Amino acid sequence: MKQISILLVDDSYDMLEVLRRQLTALQYATFQASEVGDAIDILQNSDVDLLITDIRMPGRDGMQLVKYVKANFPDIPVLVITGFPSVSGAVEAVKSGAMDYLSKPFTAKELKSAVEKTLRQRYGHSAIPGKKQETGSETQYFHGIIGQSAETQALIDLIQRVKDTKVTTLVEGESGTGKELVARAIHYSGRYQHGPFVAVNCGAIPENLLESELFGFVKGAFTGADATRPGFFQSAEGGTIFLDEIGNASPAVQTRLLRVIQEKEVKMIGANQTQKVDVRIIAATNSDLHALSKSGKFREDLYYRLHVIAIRTPPLRERREDIPLLLHHFLDKFAEEFDRPRPTVSEDAMQLLQQHSWPGNIRELENIAQRALILSDGHIHLKHFPAYLRQTDLSQEETAEEGLLPLEEVERRHIQKVLDAVGGNKSKAARILGINRKTLRMKLQKYQSEEEG
Repeated sequence: MKQISILLVDDSYDMLEVLRRQLTALQYATFQASEVGDAIDILQNSDVDLLITDIRMPGRDGMQLVKYVKANFPDIPVLVITGFPSVSGAVEAVKSGAMDYLSKPFTAKELKSAVEKTLRQRYGHSAIPGKKQETGSETQYFHGIIGQSAETQALIDLIQRVKDTKVTTLVEGESGTGKELVARAIHYSGRYQHGPFVAVNCGAIPENLLESELFGFVKGAFTGADATRPGFFQSAEGGTIFLDEIGNASPAVQTRLLRVIQEKEVKMIGANQTQKVDVRIIAATNSDLHALSKSGKFREDLYYRLHVIAIRTPPLRERREDIPLLLHHFLDKFAEEFDRPRPTVSEDAMQLLQQHSWPGNIRELENIAQRALILSDGHIHLKHFPAYLRQTDLSQEETAEEGLLPLEEVERRHIQKVLDAVGGNKSKAARILGINRKTLRMKLQKYQSEEEG
């Protein structure tokens, strides 16, 4: 396998030496440059597979280098490093063509993880030293998607059918099933992989900011608009924009988005004219957009525009055959992260995992794998799993022994089960449950007061 070559650009010689040593230890070849001009010379005369650059440097800065690489070497992925707490410059660099950013100070493990993630997204799993592409009659690893079940193979087949088109695609599925992974696989496996991939979580950006973030604004459009700034759609020109949690978009954003799809043009907030954009749109949702459109909570015409191609990410309970592969993948990942040998898994432990209903899907399995590896001493048993996982499913013994439970009690137990699955993260639990964080907090407070009373 060809050795991966990484170009390191930083005006600090100490930082260059640290990066060189850490990456050399990971079996990468490196080039070093302390200014943008030298970096461009190396890019023009050497075979570079990855660029790692600082942002702020004397003379021409890292942002200019990122834009230069995007325009002249679109095949080369870029990882930006920054020493500034706001990381606003890093975010801007990502919008300009970088694939990811890493904030200083960072550990050797964080650097390793960021480099592998960037290489994996662009070149696939086999580009990482020590990692081999799985072989065999059935795909086990496809641009981050792991599995050999019929459901996973059908998913990969559909991705391969749409990857070379710019057809609007809607990825539907429960939380934790890998919808962004599917979007990235479509982008990075197809002919448009050299363009940018811009991911936008519509549920994480405040409603009053989402419109300006997506479509941009001109100077003076509103209070605080001190300069004209393009939006995510302009940043995704020639590539893919991924709109996660699209069901949370406001009516105003939905109206503007419909125009982008129909007319292939964007109108910045406060602008008088539109501008053409060439962008593939992939949206994702864990809600029933069809039902929301019928009830008037989501534009019906937009739903059908997004639903040209629909890809459903199957929940883990429907692809149990993939659980051993996924488990060993996560155990490998965390064993490497924590510098431990990968543990073995007892037969009864694996059997329990394959019987579990997995309300948190792959994200829940990842959390359980991490916990088990930390608690075990080289061999994972049932005792290394959380208590809720070791309990017999409610649908089996509890209903038989106790009779049918009140709806409120069923809800209460399910909420606790999901919270356990995501390690107590209330935001993740709320997304899985399909409620907002405030509603979840109120329910938990009610349960606590009932227990105390």
